[in-house]
Amino acid sequence: MSADGNIAIQVGLATPTMNTVPLRRADFASLAEVLDYAACGVTGANFYAGGKLDLALPYRTLRKEALELAQRLATLGLERGARLAIVAETNADFLRFFFACQYVGLVPVALPSTVNLGGHDAYVKKLRGMLQAAGASVAVASEGFIGFLGEAVAGLNIAKWGTPAAFAELPNHNVELQPLGPTEVAYLQFTSGSTGTPKAAMITEQALMANLQGSNNHGLDLRDDDRFVSWLPFYHDMGLVGCLLTVMAGQRSIDYLDTREFAMRPRRWLELMSSSKATIAYSPPFGYEMCARRVRPGDIASYDLSHWRVAGIGAEPILPEVPARFAELLAPAGFDARAFVPSYGMAEASLAISFSPLQAGIVVEWIDPTHLAEDLIATPVAAGTGTGFVRCGGPLPGHELEIWNDAGTQLADLHVGRIMVRGPSIMSGYYQQPEKTAEVLAADGWLDTGDIGYVVDGEVVVTGRHKDMIIVNGRNIWPQDIERIVERQPELRSQDASAFGVPGPGGAEVAAVVVQCNTDDVEVRESLINRIRGDLLEELGIACLIELVPRHTLPRTSSGKLSRSATRSGYLERQAQEQAPQAAAAA
Repeated sequence: MSADGNIAIQVGLATPTMNTVPLRRADFASLAEVLDYAACGVTGANFYAGGKLDLALPYRTLRKEALELAQRLATLGLERGARLAIVAETNADFLRFFFACQYVGLVPVALPSTVNLGGHDAYVKKLRGMLQAAGASVAVASEGFIGFLGEAVAGLNIAKWGTPAAFAELPNHNVELQPLGPTEVAYLQFTSGSTGTPKAAMITEQALMANLQGSNNHGLDLRDDDRFVSWLPFYHDMGLVGCLLTVMAGQRSIDYLDTREFAMRPRRWLELMSSSKATIAYSPPFGYEMCARRVRPGDIASYDLSHWRVAGIGAEPILPEVPARFAELLAPAGFDARAFVPSYGMAEASLAISFSPLQAGIVVEWIDPTHLAEDLIATPVAAGTGTGFVRCGGPLPGHELEIWNDAGTQLADLHVGRIMVRGPSIMSGYYQQPEKTAEVLAADGWLDTGDIGYVVDGEVVVTGRHKDMIIVNGRNIWPQDIERIVERQPELRSQDASAFGVPGPGGAEVAAVVVQCNTDDVEVRESLINRIRGDLLEELGIACLIELVPRHTLPRTSSGKLSRSATRSGYLERQAQEQAPQAAAAA
């Protein structure tokens, strides 16, 4: 234990940073080839728990174990391309099953391993919906999640389900394996915003390889001395592709911290970065904010973040003040603000769409909010005034990014519209959902991302989601503008507010915002509501419905960002429940 009481991260037995084979930047045809080559070296994946190394898994060992498991899976007699669903915890079993699928010709599907506030029944329902949407033939979960999985598979046509130990009991027949080829589906990735019927993006081996090559070369400029650290879950595309497949495709070592441990002790991330001298780590903005909020002043002297050259940030809108606060706090520990690499991506594009230039740091576009809302034009204003948006770089080589209006016409720079992308990394479609696929993916390959933004100097700036736009009396209201104004209240924090539009009197849309509040004091709550109402009226000129809810109530997507659509559904449901007794009494 260190002098300040922190548990020192033990890295002595972890796989090394420097490899014994020449660096190859994802120039492979398939994931099986990726692991075959990585297994020739000495690097690998390392899993930490409680501040100590729990397991070091060299890629050569992973390959041996994945091949053995593939032989056992072959005895199930499944058709080629059958789906194997894995409740994706941060452990070695996920890697073994994922790559066993690559070798035996099955398609892995990562399922979430978080039981949120919806509780037991909601989680089982979610698992069941995903198993059905993927048409899974096999399902795997650890002892901790096997009870949930057992309920979820009840009545489904599942050939085999169980814990990893149950699959280890299958016979090992020495059959000739045929790994997944370039045109076959490498895995299914459920999109983070999936509500209702889940949507699983089909990513082929060649689409994935195009993305990994772009990330390793253009995005990260991967080096021999690079080492990764990650706390991101494997069931999210940034965790799976960015912090597993990208890493292995460059034969780098990576140190994993369980997502739940990070949530409870964010400092562990910085401790591991320091001890392992890691150079690359990614996080959504809320991860950096959690660290900045929870790091104690006395901890900073014990960190060494001077090796951190790529601090990726993305997966949700980036408020400029979040990375600025993190960089200022940890500058004494050697963190360089220029290490920040804002990026833009989504599951439907394998992962990465764009990367900001290395060593450019955070570049903020300060925009006139009135012109943005009324004219959909990004009019620059003086730094620190207006609304700040972060540049997310240009598209990967071989990919196109354009801004279109609703009529499908390409817009000029600084004009706000739909962000459209095309290129070799794009998904084949949503599994067994041709109608949903046709809504976003055109025959000529253009993908409607569902995001709104503009281009400046060849870089994309994301301003919001198309479906989230609120239209009040003919005016475009950006929900994030409402949320930012609300969260300025001293007792609130970032991501304590979620704004959306709901039907008002006569059917016209009105703005609503659900706000997390940690007090039951009636006077304090009334004061907060009045201050919020006054600020929104003064700055945006709108009346807004305001609901206060307890902390940790706002629903999130699998990537950890707030889900406005789920918040809206919950709000309307609560309103309907409150109005039902009144309607009954009136009748």
